[in-house]
Amino acid sequence: MSGFTHFDAEGKARMVDVSDKAETERSATAKGRILMQPETVALIRAGGVKKGDVLSVARLAGIMGAKRTPDLIPLCHPLALSSVKVDLTLDEGNNAVEITATCKLVGRTGVEMEALTAVSIAALTVYDMCKAADRGMTITDIRLTHKSGGKSGTFEAA
Repeated sequence: MSGFTHFDAEGKARMVDVSDKAETERSATAKGRILMQPETVALIRAGGVKKGDVLSVARLAGIMGAKRTPDLIPLCHPLALSSVKVDLTLDEGNNAVEITATCKLVGRTGVEMEALTAVSIAALTVYDMCKAADRGMTITDIRLTHKSGGKSGTFEAA
């Protein structure tokens, strides 16, 4: 594993200089889930949540979150994302909403943080929209599952 790139030789935090890096196609996919009561899953499926269509609103929130990543995570570069796709599906067998986000661009730095932020914000939105019915929901398993492009190449989670 290489050293931390966000620290200078004296250990001070810094933004990584990417100006000498080549522009390449880059992609990252992250996943996560929010566990809930079976009744909450049924409420989402039936469209019975008072705040509206949970999955559609959370999808939009995830996209917006990816675009705002440098405002939320210190030292992240502002990126010109070419694509952000957020999918939410009900997993009734496990009483969960499964979330997958994929971000793409052509640039000098990766989009892992944007994909992870998209999943996180989508999950928080599901929680916010459903908390009146189920305050015991658990956001879990947020992780990077795929990354491609750049000098370090491709990563696939096991």
